Amino acid sequence: MNWQRTVNNALVRVTGFQLNRVEGPNRQAKADRTPEEEQEPIRPPADPATDRLLTAPIFILSPVRSGSTLLRALLNAHSMLHAPHELHVRRLAVDFGTSLSKRAMEALGHNRADLEHLLWDRVLHRELSRSGKSFIVDKTPANAFAFERVATCWPDARFVFLLRHPASIAKSWHEADPERRTPQEAALDALRYMKAVQRARRALDGLTVRYEDLTENPKRETRRLCDFLGVPWETGMLDYGEQEVLQKGLGDWKDKIRSGSVQPGRDLPASEEIPDVLRPMAVTWDYLAAP
Repeated sequence: MNWQRTVNNALVRVTGFQLNRVEGPNRQAKADRTPEEEQEPIRPPADPATDRLLTAPIFILSPVRSGSTLLRALLNAHSMLHAPHELHVRRLAVDFGTSLSKRAMEALGHNRADLEHLLWDRVLHRELSRSGKSFIVDKTPANAFAFERVATCWPDARFVFLLRHPASIAKSWHEADPERRTPQEAALDALRYMKAVQRARRALDGLTVRYEDLTENPKRETRRLCDFLGVPWETGMLDYGEQEVLQKGLGDWKDKIRSGSVQPGRDLPASEEIPDVLRPMAVTWDYLAAP
């Protein structure tokens, strides 16, 4: 237990109140960016035809514990879509090493961000090429914090926004590691991802899918996805089979995912079960009527 939690728990016992950090509208988004992302101008490829190997990559933007591993498995079962485990390419960074190296790259017209974009594109393209499929799908939840950079790196990227009831997300996030985060901490941490996804939804074109709809009617929802992605629907998507990557930190590895087919989702929480901190997002995402 960290010192902040110790102090807050003592405050709750004595006063009944706890302290929460108030974030400005852009503070948390900036906190989730690397120092390099803060310093370097981010720009699209000078020549997409030669600077990018990938064509129309697909990014699932979702909060943690929103069913992205299930969606990944369904899409990966398609003969044209390669959806590997969470790739976290956004955290792959380039270091010039020396000022001379930096000057040499600048003379070629590259800043650090440009070179990182080339690296990201090459890594994803290699993975796609090895699969023998047509399009790659990345479902790393942290990509939501860098949606502007992802969209700038790949101007032809397609985006799928995966939503789930905010209270269900928070409960699942707590249950994933109850020793690491309390229910209140889980709600606040998950809310960071929800806000990032909502910012992306306002800024980007894409398709919104709800986890509850996906588990209730996977056939209908996978058809919608295929229509959006411009690929034919395949019956094999509904029984995606055994998953090769079941490692903590790279996606969900629980029994529901291991089953090889879509399992029913948990019941939606009642209104009184929604933490106060999550109620505004539940309204925004139409899970709760506006007060």
